[in-house]
Amino acid sequence: MALIVHKYGGTSMGSTERIKNVAARVAKWHDAGHQIVVVPSAMSGETNRLIGLAKEIMAQPDPRELDMIASTGEQVSVGLLAMALLAIGKDAVSYTGWQAGIRTDSSFTKARIQSIDDTRVRGDLANGKIVIITGFQGMDDDGNISTLGRGGSDTSAVAIAAALKADECLIYTDVDGVYTTDPRVVDEARRLSKITFEEMLELASLGSKVLQTRSVEFAGNYQVPTRVLSSLTDPLMPLAEEAKSGTLISFEEESNMEQAVISGIAFNRDEAKITVLGVPDKPGVAFHILGPIADANIEVDMIIQNQSVDGKTDFTFTVPRGDYVRAMTVLESNKEQLGATKVLGDAKVSKVSAVGVGMRSHVGVASQMFRTLSEEGINIQMISTSEIKISVLIDEKYMELAVRALHKAFNLEQG
Repeated sequence: MALIVHKYGGTSMGSTERIKNVAARVAKWHDAGHQIVVVPSAMSGETNRLIGLAKEIMAQPDPRELDMIASTGEQVSVGLLAMALLAIGKDAVSYTGWQAGIRTDSSFTKARIQSIDDTRVRGDLANGKIVIITGFQGMDDDGNISTLGRGGSDTSAVAIAAALKADECLIYTDVDGVYTTDPRVVDEARRLSKITFEEMLELASLGSKVLQTRSVEFAGNYQVPTRVLSSLTDPLMPLAEEAKSGTLISFEEESNMEQAVISGIAFNRDEAKITVLGVPDKPGVAFHILGPIADANIEVDMIIQNQSVDGKTDFTFTVPRGDYVRAMTVLESNKEQLGATKVLGDAKVSKVSAVGVGMRSHVGVASQMFRTLSEEGINIQMISTSEIKISVLIDEKYMELAVRALHKAFNLEQG
């Protein structure tokens, strides 16, 4: 008998019929003798609908009240799934995040999990119950409902699996695993049977929408075996077959992984570039520019500071496109204090990245990437590297061309 955490995305919970399929799948695992905890997302489109309602009332919704509204989508999901299990004779109980002991900080709409009290859940599991917990949410120290940001149900599931020391966390999605790139962009994209946590973390942070970045961080930090697999298969397929399907996120590199220099091409349309021109080139300039951005709870990604000319320099960085207007407003209001001549912005850029642990032992990856883009007439605006990835910022209109060209250049369709 194993303790298994199942996570189901919004598409998997998209209708009562699909919820019944989830219940049949969960019951199959429970019938095999496993202890099961299920973390479902809100029904597909529900969170967007709720946020849309909030914005009809208040253009910039109050974060605390927005969390109060957005958290209700998952409550509907857990209640319906519990009913679906009860209807087929399984003993199931649903809980909100706070009822399940998930404690977060008070960063509303972007909260981080601080601790999980698993006493109540363990008691139910010991009594043979299937426990269903809302994803995406918890409670802060003042008793306020908080949400973890978009895709937060992945993080909830892995965090719960870590707290319970689960044998495995199964992330059920509308795709059947992790691919070398998005199959909607590249027809030849190939499903990976296994990928390292390092590679998955890079892919998630660089734009792959299969898993939320923080969920991969949790899985790596707490050594939670995690598998990405499809919820759209037959719910009654043989359990042994299902347990080996999808993509396993592994802790160790295998010897045969050295053969693949690059594992995947990631991309992110959600980018905006900001350049602060003519700031004094002196100690602290980066802090004075990025400090107010951080205070506004805006994340910064790629950063470049140009060579000083006559004591002046230009400072360029990227932010999520949804934070672009706010970031520009912050910098415009601080322009005189910074001593800047001008603040420029471009919200029509995209980031494309090549990821692979094989880079550690292979040279020439960067040159091949840059040559490929050059041959396609694609100009590189910014470059960022780490031990296992190379990212470039390019004009948004060339993004799909770049992804297809790089996927072919690194022979990712061949496996």
